[in-house]
Amino acid sequence: MEVSPKAKVCRVVRGGASYTSQQGSVHAPGISKETVGSEVLYLGAVSVPPGGRTRAHIHERHDTAHYMLSGDEIEFYTGEELEDRQVAHPGDYIFTPASVPHVAVNRSPTSAVFVVARNEPTAKESVVMRPELDATVP
Repeated sequence: MEVSPKAKVCRVVRGGASYTSQQGSVHAPGISKETVGSEVLYLGAVSVPPGGRTRAHIHERHDTAHYMLSGDEIEFYTGEELEDRQVAHPGDYIFTPASVPHVAVNRSPTSAVFVVARNEPTAKESVVMRPELDATVP
């Protein structure tokens, strides 16, 4: 028996098909408005391939949290001019508030894989690209 996405029961959700987002990371949706009818929460996986990076962007309406599952390390550049550089390793958590410009850079030969949660329930989140900042990140 198929359960309605709005039904008030727990749901086991098989991972969805991956897609490359406009900012350049690879997303694998899990819990979302589309899969379970969530009204406030998204939970999925995201990865940045070896030698890859995202393009500069912001999320105007939602906070985002990442937990780094695997990989070597990844650099996060944030701030109005992407002036703040922090390095995350497996086991680290990363919090990005709404409207903060950011770029993730994976200079290693291994994919960086994260569990991601955000307070926007749609699988394809709202993104505002900031191409004028891309050249500020080496």
